Amino acid sequence: MSLARRHFLQLAGAAAVAAMPRPAAALDYPTRPVRIIVGNAAGSTVDFLARLMGQWLGDRLGQLFVVENRPGAGGNIGAEAVVRAAPDGYTLLLVTTSNMINATLYPKLNYNFIRDIAPVASIGRGPLVMEVNPAFPAQTVPEFIAYAKAHPGKINVGSGGNGTSPHVSSELFKMMAGLDMVHVPYRGISQALTDLIGGQVQLMFDTTAGSIGYIRSGKLRPLAVTTATRIAALPDVPPLSDFVPGYESSSFNGIGAPRDTPGEIIDRLNREINAGLADPQMKARFDDLGIIQVAGTPAEFGQHIAEETEKWAKVVKFSGAKSE
Repeated sequence: MSLARRHFLQLAGAAAVAAMPRPAAALDYPTRPVRIIVGNAAGSTVDFLARLMGQWLGDRLGQLFVVENRPGAGGNIGAEAVVRAAPDGYTLLLVTTSNMINATLYPKLNYNFIRDIAPVASIGRGPLVMEVNPAFPAQTVPEFIAYAKAHPGKINVGSGGNGTSPHVSSELFKMMAGLDMVHVPYRGISQALTDLIGGQVQLMFDTTAGSIGYIRSGKLRPLAVTTATRIAALPDVPPLSDFVPGYESSSFNGIGAPRDTPGEIIDRLNREINAGLADPQMKARFDDLGIIQVAGTPAEFGQHIAEETEKWAKVVKFSGAKSE
């Protein structure tokens, strides 16, 4: 082979390598601001989680991670915005339990969450609190179950709307304990809490973060937490599973991305999110909200999404809940 031809082939080979797309510029990612879409209004617990994790990621990766609230349709508006976004790592979704519930609650979604959202990393599990108005006669879960069975159809259960995590958590309790109670959906969790404090409804399941102030002030009485073990924020409150074996419900959160987002970008985000969950200062912020950090791989988060989707499908069908 002549030197001229060899030189030509070397140059051609180098040009071809340079022209080959790097894995979505994964080595440089991110080079511009990243959006985290939240399907809830600003000021909610999940909005705070997104901002907390966005600040951590921004500090670690040297770019802004901007939270964009897209509330509506039970979180479907935000989820669909991410499904339709370019799979380049610059649009992420704050995944919530509502996304898993909606797979059954909404029969005609324009997307398939498990197929169209790539799991990036889990963040944490938020326990809910089974709580009553202090004037309610039951002081414990066994007393509550006995009262409910003696007064079928007489206990009103408030929630922030059909298919929300508080709603389906109460339906799971009804299903497993064999109770007849009336669901009263509100347009938001704050209105439901107001009526629980005022005595218009007798029972609610709410996030720890949303109710802990009312509990500490004596305006609400906690009967149980919905995780399998006690939580640091309410150490004296027993798990509901102590009285209803096998019961577990929580508001699970994580980060997702559009399908076909490069694996290198997903893996980098996963590493940084897991590092945040292990950071003592971040852990303290989560503990204040009663959030249990749950680190793991993208595959583990994907498996959890599939399991929760199947679990809540059964509860939605049992309850007969319909999308509003």
